[in-house]
Amino acid sequence: MSALLIAIVFWVAAWGANIWLSNSRWSETIPVRIAVPVLFGVTLLVLWEGTVRSLGVSPVILPPPSMVGATFAASLEVLWIDFVQTVVKGAFRGFAIGAAAAFICAVLIDRSAFLTRGLLPIGNFFAALPIVGIAPIMVNWFGFDWQSKAAVVVVMVFFPILVNTVEGLRASDTLQRDLMRTYAASYGHTLLKLRLPAAMPFIFNGLKVATTLALIGAIVAEYFGSPTRGMGFRISTGVGSLSIDLVWAEIAVAAMVGTSIFGLMAWIERRVTFWHPSHRNR
Repeated sequence: MSALLIAIVFWVAAWGANIWLSNSRWSETIPVRIAVPVLFGVTLLVLWEGTVRSLGVSPVILPPPSMVGATFAASLEVLWIDFVQTVVKGAFRGFAIGAAAAFICAVLIDRSAFLTRGLLPIGNFFAALPIVGIAPIMVNWFGFDWQSKAAVVVVMVFFPILVNTVEGLRASDTLQRDLMRTYAASYGHTLLKLRLPAAMPFIFNGLKVATTLALIGAIVAEYFGSPTRGMGFRISTGVGSLSIDLVWAEIAVAAMVGTSIFGLMAWIERRVTFWHPSHRNR
């Protein structure tokens, strides 16, 4: 039980340090804002390691983080191949196609009341489709390579981006739109100069939600057919061969990629929407 006791002591000490940092006068500085979640994450890993080792849990059930880290370091080539197949080819391309299609449809819906009544319910219908239902169909249509995974991602990201963009285009004030009319501004000028800037917070909300959905969709779609590479394929075969440490290594890659992409999107949002009240104090 010594490993568990050490882990608990470390957890208590780290918890106190996090409370002190969060309440200190440096709490809003960038180093502290990074240190708090990092310290919390390290604490969870130490507690995980101590619990697994002290209780003698089998690696087949739950491997310790040290074992996962060793497998991660020894499997960098495999993890990189899976990353390229799932993230770069499937998730990223599907996200780009789905985001572009959703934005174009949002502008068309904004221009036409008929499309508002017609396309939005269809978008809602696609959003309600279960991924385990559409993934086998897409694999049957587009084959086992990245194209079918990208198609699943397109379906998953289309609706959240569409809805947020439509709502954002309606966010500008009526007086502001009337002012643009008094200047004889065309729809295109009003869209570029007023409505799109006002819609940016909504658009980025949809994009941030879609980044997570894209990665999940690409991984899950690989369960239903893929070449002998990809994160979903590796997780599926790893569970079947009881290589749980490799499964956790793939999960770690997915977590790091998802967090990085979400953080990048949030960083771009702060640069684009610096004028928004939510960012003025940062």
